[in-house]
Amino acid sequence: MSEVKLAAESRTEFGKGAARRIRRANKVPGVLYGHGSAPLHLTLPGHELLLALRTPNVLIALDIDGKTNELAIPKSVQRHPLKGFLEHVDLQLVQRGEKVTVEIPVVAEGELAPGGNLLEHVLNALPVEAEATHIPESVTVSVEGLEAGASVQAKDIELPKGVSLAVEGDAVVLQVLSAQAEEPAEEEAAAEGEESAEA
Repeated sequence: MSEVKLAAESRTEFGKGAARRIRRANKVPGVLYGHGSAPLHLTLPGHELLLALRTPNVLIALDIDGKTNELAIPKSVQRHPLKGFLEHVDLQLVQRGEKVTVEIPVVAEGELAPGGNLLEHVLNALPVEAEATHIPESVTVSVEGLEAGASVQAKDIELPKGVSLAVEGDAVVLQVLSAQAEEPAEEEAAAEGEESAEA
């Protein structure tokens, strides 16, 4: 798992005006919380943070005001709905060796059985418990040869050592749907259209 070092500054100004000023300076307002300590309001470097957040559950080593070093993982990221830039980030304080519950992306590989079947991601991310410094970036699931009606449950997914499920084992993660299921509805709609045209 990758660890990214970021220089952060503690901040004392709050509210929309302060947040706008921070963003104009290509920085991102954020809050660091956890371990029962008071939330710490931070200003983070925008571009470096954006690059770091490309890795799911990235471990961030924060150098705060050049005095304190803390480890954190992203818990909540707010982006501008249209422009996509970072508006705010919540970071959770973690310690080496500590177990945390996170969601990791599920990557499907392989070809489904022939017949135009569709793969549905019931869960895009799998809730797991892992050591804060050893969170896997993703889990890969083979769907090779699966036919319509088949599903992959959480307990079927092989997890790296030291990682355990934080969801019921029988929770469906992936399922294979038959592509033909929608065709009769389309034919009926076409037939209804013809009838109304005749009337």
